[in-house]
Amino acid sequence: MQPCRLFAEELACRRGDRLLLRRVGFRLVAGDALHLAGPNGIGKSSLLRILAGLMRPYAGRIDASGTIALSDERLPLDAHRPLGAALDFWRRLDGAGAQSSDFGLEDLHDVPVRYLSTGQRKRAALACLSASGTGIWLLDEPLNGLDAYWAGVAQAAIEAHRASGGIAVIASHQPLDLKGLVVLPLLDHLP
Repeated sequence: MQPCRLFAEELACRRGDRLLLRRVGFRLVAGDALHLAGPNGIGKSSLLRILAGLMRPYAGRIDASGTIALSDERLPLDAHRPLGAALDFWRRLDGAGAQSSDFGLEDLHDVPVRYLSTGQRKRAALACLSASGTGIWLLDEPLNGLDAYWAGVAQAAIEAHRASGGIAVIASHQPLDLKGLVVLPLLDHLP
């Protein structure tokens, strides 16, 4: 994995006429994890989309090196293909990586993606992310729909990613059990 970093300075996020957040800043380097904390509707998902380059910040700047991947509620798999074929598509495109067996999906390879449960879809998204080889993971509610066992597996995957030099930025309502996790309370950044 190439060295990565993610810096944000004085970011502001606006949706329509509403300013959601202002003066958001942080500096992350290889091995770091940041928890974006705050209630629903505060702008956590919008902030992740800005960091991913899918939205422009209203103000401020981002400096990033390394590849970036966003995992949110939009599963990047073809809903009409069997899970195994859909995962293989991304493995071929991204160039190998973790196998879906790491996330307990081996018995679901023949099941069309559209029939997966919420937890199965989250595990499939994590399998895609793990196989991508990207340095910076942006995770929006990665533990939603997962029972305690699979939440532990997901967090272990995040820890392994960090140990290999990756960065994780996580928006989540669930408590996270990650070493050295820095919490950014977004309530402190309201207009």
